Amino acid sequence: MTQNLFITFEGPEGGGKTTQVVLLKRHLTALGYDVLVTRQPGGDPVGIELRKIMLDIGRDKVSERAELLMMMADRSQSVDTVIRPHLAAGGAVICDRYVDSSVAYQGYGRGIDIEWIHTLNKFASDGVIPVLTILLDIDPTVGLMRQQDKNRMEMEGQAFHDRVRLGYLSLAEQFPERIKIVNAVQSIALVHEEIKALVAAKIC
Repeated sequence: MTQNLFITFEGPEGGGKTTQVVLLKRHLTALGYDVLVTRQPGGDPVGIELRKIMLDIGRDKVSERAELLMMMADRSQSVDTVIRPHLAAGGAVICDRYVDSSVAYQGYGRGIDIEWIHTLNKFASDGVIPVLTILLDIDPTVGLMRQQDKNRMEMEGQAFHDRVRLGYLSLAEQFPERIKIVNAVQSIALVHEEIKALVAAKIC
């Protein structure tokens, strides 16, 4: 059994990350892993407050640079208080969004310098990098139709979400060993089977 198993889920809105995270946790638990599920933003009490500020549509507008820096603050806090401690104890961690989200959303989506985001990600993650990132790819037009109660990020226009998807696909080309694309339009069962196969290749 591979120790220190850190897996992240990424992708445009409406790709079914929440469902697949639950299914993967169940699968890994059955294999004997002590699985911790977390998310960014919002992995601990500090992150929960940052999430409210960033995503609540009823709050005042958050500037693009402030949004990025709050994401990095959340990431640093999550790595230090949630992710690294559980990995160090021999557990497995599944995280709903991580470093790639900042590149896709704040970089490609918002237009902030991508190299600068990579630099900030390196600092915020402090060397904690997933062994596998599942990119649940979906056309934003389809994905957004699946969403019910939309947060501030999900309320952005179509062009924004198209750029986000382009960012994710570009990242998958740059890091093919870590980022694996799964077609999220398939049935939940088929997506789960693909994910199990990808995970098996990492833990065998």
